[in-house]
Amino acid sequence: MTCEQALSRMAAFCSTAEHCESDVREKLQKADVSADDIQRIVDYLYDEHYLDTARYCRAFAHDRLLFAHWGRLKIQQALHLKKLPERDIRTALAELPEEEYNKILGDVLDQKARTLSDEDEYTRRGKLIRFASGRGFTLDEIMQVL
Repeated sequence: MTCEQALSRMAAFCSTAEHCESDVREKLQKADVSADDIQRIVDYLYDEHYLDTARYCRAFAHDRLLFAHWGRLKIQQALHLKKLPERDIRTALAELPEEEYNKILGDVLDQKARTLSDEDEYTRRGKLIRFASGRGFTLDEIMQVL
């Protein structure tokens, strides 16, 4: 694949949905594009605003909260794994609407509570806390909703 073909494909790839630099690099490496060409393509995509780390972080955080019901900790970890700037991650997490965040946490806990058998309150709360912690919610947030 030539550099121009790869650039055209990546521009189309980035114009259909939000993607980050690591997604683009991974796709180009799988297509056996040279490292120099990858860097040129990535630079072009940033210059033409196909790629924007802050915009990607906001969209990723919003989507993971609404559709996957992840908490801030799990979203933060996923964004770190994509090697995105800490500043953009913090900003995206701070922009999550608090009221909606707490409502989703409440819904997640209610849904899990319905699946638990009739156990004593101590065991039940422990299971709910562990479940929500695994989803990326902090203990303080969980206790506030419980």
